[in-house]
Amino acid sequence: MAHGDITHIDIPVSDSGAATRFYSELFGWQISAPPGFVDYPMWQAPNQVSGGGLAPRGDGFTQPRSYVEVDSIDETLEKVTEGGGTVLLPRSPISETSWFAVFADPDGNHIGLYEGVTEVSE
Repeated sequence: MAHGDITHIDIPVSDSGAATRFYSELFGWQISAPPGFVDYPMWQAPNQVSGGGLAPRGDGFTQPRSYVEVDSIDETLEKVTEGGGTVLLPRSPISETSWFAVFADPDGNHIGLYEGVTEVSE
């Protein structure tokens, strides 16, 4: 993925087991929880490109949210505020090599950001 690509879509759910069954049967998505993320089953569309997660509903997370990959979350969030948007969740870790953040655009739409290290030096 490159800067500006949509990396995945989170769908808020109140029951991840029921949502897993629903979306698996409806769209044929392969859904499983990665190790360490038992409350966050990840879905993969049949095209093996589209994917995302079934995230716990709450704290204002009530609608599906797209995540866009960026080179630097911090620089992107600066541009968000300069352009009239609002930072809702600052840069937060997913793992040792990946982070996410959430902002609202000037119209109030919530968009997620993803930053990840693709190459790990040894």
